[in-house]
Amino acid sequence: MVEIQNLTKYYGHKAALKGVSFTIKENEVLGFLGPNGAGKSTTLNIMAGVIPSTSGTVVINGYDIAQQPVKAKRCIGFLPEIPPIYPDMKVREYLHFAAGLKGIPAVKRKSEVERVMERLKITDVQKRLIRNLSKGYKQRVGFAQALLGDPPVLILDEPTVGLDPTQLMEVRNIILDLRHNHAIILSSHILGEISAVCDRIVVINHGEIKADDTIEHLEESMESGTILRLKVQGSSREVSKVARGVEGVVRVGNIQFVKTGVYTYDVEIQDESIRNALLSALLQRGLEVLEVSAEKKNLEQVFVKLVNQPEKRTSLKDLLDEMAEEDAAETNGAEEETPSETDSEDSAESETKED
Repeated sequence: MVEIQNLTKYYGHKAALKGVSFTIKENEVLGFLGPNGAGKSTTLNIMAGVIPSTSGTVVINGYDIAQQPVKAKRCIGFLPEIPPIYPDMKVREYLHFAAGLKGIPAVKRKSEVERVMERLKITDVQKRLIRNLSKGYKQRVGFAQALLGDPPVLILDEPTVGLDPTQLMEVRNIILDLRHNHAIILSSHILGEISAVCDRIVVINHGEIKADDTIEHLEESMESGTILRLKVQGSSREVSKVARGVEGVVRVGNIQFVKTGVYTYDVEIQDESIRNALLSALLQRGLEVLEVSAEKKNLEQVFVKLVNQPEKRTSLKDLLDEMAEEDAAETNGAEEETPSETDSEDSAESETKED
C-alpha cells in the first residue's frame, strides 16, 4: 500500500532524513515515534507531497509521489500537526471548500460533508466560525477534512492533540474502525495511544530508523518478567544473596543506598507468583521489607532506550535482550561496588562531622 525506500532530505548541509525505509500494509495502523526533531514531520510531509525529498522514493497505492503526484495525492488523506483550517470560515463551508479542492464531484459533496461531520461528531458546530471553536474541535475539523473522499491511505500527525479524554477515546475508536478500509500511519507523542491502536511501530531518531517491530511482539517481550522495586532494611549483600537464592528470581540490580542500613533494589521475577516466596525468604532472614511495588517494562522505557541508541536496531526484541544483558552487567558491578554497612556508617558519620 505504501512503500518508502532510502528517503533522504537535506536542508542545506543538514541531513533531516538519512536513508529512511519502511512499508505500510493494507488495513494496517503504523505508529511513527520519535523525539522532537527526529524527522517525523519531515517524513510525513514528503509522503503527503507537501515537500520534495532530496532522494529516495515514496510510492502510494502504486503511484510515485514525485512522478505521479496528482494520482498519488488522490489516495491520501493528510492531517498535519497544525490542521489546515481557515479560521474565518464556518465548519460546513470549509469542508465544502476542501471537498472541492479534493476533486469530489459537486453532486456528492453535500453527502460527503455530512458523512465526515457525523463521523467526527462535529455536526452540532457546523454553522460556527472555526476561529470560535475550541482547540479540540478544530482538531476534529482537520481530521474530517482528511477523511473527505474516503482515501485508502491516511497520514495523521498528532491527531489527538488538544482533545479531552472523552474525545480522545472517540478518535481512538474512529481510527480502529477506519483500519478496516484504510492503511494508516499515526504519529504521536502519547505512547499509550500508540499501544492502543497500532499494529506496528517504527521509531526514528536523528533521521534514521531505530526499530521496526509489531506491538504484539513488543508486548510479549515486555511481559516476560516483572520487576519488583524493594526497599529493605538490612545488609545489602545479604539481601542480594537471599533474593538470588529464591527460585524464579531472574536478577537483582540497581542497588541504591537510601540511608544507613537501608537500600532499594530492582528484583526481576519470572511472574507475580514469585513475589510471596521472595518476601517470605527475606523476612525469615530478619530482613525487613519497608516498601514493595511492581512494574513491567513498558513502551516508554523502550522508547527512551531506542532514541539514545547510536546504532540502528531492526527488532525491538534485540533491544530488550541487550537491555537485559546491560542490567546483568550492572548487577555484577553493583555487587563489587556496594558499600558495606561499616563503610556506610563511617560515611554518614563523616558527613555529620563535616556539617
